[in-house]
Amino acid sequence: MNQEKPKIYTAEFRESSVKLAIESDKPVAQTAREIGVNENTLHTWISKYSRPVDNIKAVRTDEPLCEELKRLKKEVARLTEERDLLKKAAAYFAKEQW
Repeated sequence: MNQEKPKIYTAEFRESSVKLAIESDKPVAQTAREIGVNENTLHTWISKYSRPVDNIKAVRTDEPLCEELKRLKKEVARLTEERDLLKKAAAYFAKEQW
């Protein structure tokens, strides 16, 4: 049995292969054959290298909106409590007058 030593590909080669496979109109299998790698290997590289490399980019850009929403929800809850308290007070004083 002849075991072949696995080929080692540089990161640059992998990244350029992924870019080629994604931007090409050809099927991934055909692109893999053309560059001389296994189709499954290229699919693995695509899933690995097409993800955002930097988690900083994944930071929510709507953070100020979320903070504003939280603040407004708290204010609505406070105002609802005040309204309910004023309703009870008005009902209490209305009963006293009669």
